[in-house]
Amino acid sequence: MPQHPNIEAAVRYHEAVSRGATGEELARFFHEEAVQEEFPNALFPDGVRRHLPDVLQAAERGREVIAHQRFEVHNAVAAGEKVALEVTWTGTLAVPLGGLPAGHVLRAHIAVFLEFREGKIWAQRNYDCYERLGTV
Repeated sequence: MPQHPNIEAAVRYHEAVSRGATGEELARFFHEEAVQEEFPNALFPDGVRRHLPDVLQAAERGREVIAHQRFEVHNAVAAGEKVALEVTWTGTLAVPLGGLPAGHVLRAHIAVFLEFREGKIWAQRNYDCYERLGTV
């Protein structure tokens, strides 16, 4: 049975990020006016708000810090142009982070809310709940 096209796009987007997509490969998922918000969490205590150029820059920086990452989408609901996802993320550190050694696996349970325009992500809001990080 076919899924809502925006759910399919949201899942493809998370698969691309899992593969380490950057640059044009990542940009093709986003509307040119896209805004991404990550609400306060263990890694970004003040949260962060990014426009598309900043999203692409953060993806490049992320490749230096995370050796491998995986997003597992557990649930997805769509209503019109909006999609809500329940996701588990795991990421293996490529370099030490705070008191955590390279090779340490981070894990977060995430609620992602996406809003689409013209078939592309126009807004993304993440609520990332990291499992205990240790001595970060």
